[in-house]
Amino acid sequence: MTPTPLTGAVMAPLYGDMQATALLSEEAVAAHMVAFEIALARATEAAGLTETGSADAIAAALDGFDADLAVLGQGTASAGVPVPALVAQLRAACGEAGQALHWGATSQDVVDTSTVMAVRDVLELYADRVSALIGALEQQSEAFGDVVMGGRTRSQVATPITFGMRIATWAAPLIALEAELPALKDRIARVQFGGAAGNNLAVAPHGADIAETLASELGLGATVQWHGDRSAVMAVGAWVGRVTAALAKMAGDLILMGRSEAAEGKAGKGGGSSTMPQKSNPVASEAIVTLNAYVTALTPMLAIAASPAEERDGGRWAMEWFALPQILIAGAAALRHGADLAATLQAFPENMARMLDANGGAIMSEAASFALAAHMPRAEAQTLVKDALKLVNGQGKTLTEALSEIGPDGIDWMQILDPRQAIAPSQAQAKAIFANRTNSLEETK
Repeated sequence: MTPTPLTGAVMAPLYGDMQATALLSEEAVAAHMVAFEIALARATEAAGLTETGSADAIAAALDGFDADLAVLGQGTASAGVPVPALVAQLRAACGEAGQALHWGATSQDVVDTSTVMAVRDVLELYADRVSALIGALEQQSEAFGDVVMGGRTRSQVATPITFGMRIATWAAPLIALEAELPALKDRIARVQFGGAAGNNLAVAPHGADIAETLASELGLGATVQWHGDRSAVMAVGAWVGRVTAALAKMAGDLILMGRSEAAEGKAGKGGGSSTMPQKSNPVASEAIVTLNAYVTALTPMLAIAASPAEERDGGRWAMEWFALPQILIAGAAALRHGADLAATLQAFPENMARMLDANGGAIMSEAASFALAAHMPRAEAQTLVKDALKLVNGQGKTLTEALSEIGPDGIDWMQILDPRQAIAPSQAQAKAIFANRTNSLEETK
């Protein structure tokens, strides 16, 4: 057990993600805070509120500046946020020009803006990984497009599908999420500048102009202050939750496909057992299931933070600091494992065929019912198929043999009850899923 499973030395290789962790690190966020203060100095000087030349002096003094995180920690313990301690460090480094720092801002402006800058960077990482994963799944869907397997509904064998179609259904929610990501990035990547109570009183009437310049300097969108509107943060958490849910669907299916009694497919390197050498545990799939559960458990914390009291609230606001980085790291780790699973997918057609042939080929019962319905009332057709299944179960006949014996003449049961009849409609469904992605990407160009 460890208090830091996403970042600690022992558990993070499985549950963490080095790239996401680096983007969300204290060092990275502190650097964004410094960038905010430099940009604010330029914005207030442009508005005529601070001395000409002070912004350049501040930028020069802070070039390569590394905040003392230990001192920031002491400041957080005192003020509840690290910003006052950071501003003190910056002013000490800037000398006389430092008087122009932090003009008209409040600590939440600095923390929120630096947070969304980090989130923006992580979402770029997500964009790359989601895109690559969808591409890999599309390739695998095509590769396994004619591999027939038993489709299962409510845990029971239902009708035949192709493994390629199942893979495509794994990609479907990711395609929708990829299409939503540009708008989500625009929604979260907004500068925060409201001042003490949200109306920019200290810099009135220049608040909007300063926010515009800040946004331009930092590569963010300009907007009204959002101290009390945390819906964009909630939207990010919800989006990541849907990513991990989609990945958990894939992982869960692979766990079921890899059961010893089925052995229809597997993915990942697998983990061995010291005492049961026949086992190959689905470690990556299990990790995704765990990470999805963790993200799902954390997202309500963002909902709690989304109801701050009055103009600003220090208690609920802090819930975002606990939950959001963990959500983003866990989601990135799940995507990392998802890429590994997609790259190592294997199918075992001989075991899939065994399932198709089980119970005399009863998996084709639906096809038999609809074929008979062309020759008799549908209710009679269904009854006839049930009678045929009694022969299958009682006398060991195949469904083809039973229907040839008790069904009407003139029906080619060998063709109708061939599970390969599922290939064409399954391939059409898979192609339609990936066509949705093509259409979505063209719309966003």
